Amino acid sequence: MTVAIALLALLIQAAPSLSTPGSPPPPDPATSAFIGEAGLIMAAVKPTATADYEAVIRALNAALHTDTDPVRKAATKGWRVFKAATPDAKGNALYIHVFLPAVPEYDYRPSLLVDTLVKELAPDLLSPYQDSFAGPLSKLDLKELANMALAPIPPEVFSPPVVPPGNATPASPPAIKKPGGR
Repeated sequence: MTVAIALLALLIQAAPSLSTPGSPPPPDPATSAFIGEAGLIMAAVKPTATADYEAVIRALNAALHTDTDPVRKAATKGWRVFKAATPDAKGNALYIHVFLPAVPEYDYRPSLLVDTLVKELAPDLLSPYQDSFAGPLSKLDLKELANMALAPIPPEVFSPPVVPPGNATPASPPAIKKPGGR
């Protein structure tokens, strides 16, 4: 038994570390960064806490309006927040944040931005804001399929032509014979 414990201790010490020195830390699972050209975040907020949530969004909107940081200005240029006219099935208020365009890899978490931009209000705002959520945020990275205000994009732009296996060139369509042998 003692030998088994000693061997286990040696194996644990000799096992490679999960993180290598100099490697970047793993991404924060709570991040609200996007990799696509557009993004959407949906927040379900407790019906009794909508005022707390909206106070943070309004304070953030005011702070971003006067902010001079070029990265934040670019990131928030296409950020709009909508409140659903009807609650979800559990009675929660739904807030939809639309980012069009989204700045890739920019973390859009309102709590981080409030903490950075609204320092004098942050402690009073953040605690009720964090308690206002009915569940985790839903985040979607979006890629545009069609813009209904513009002419349609031909299907071949979306998918390459089908090539037969073996790198053969596609066969020419068969000639259509007209009636009468001509």
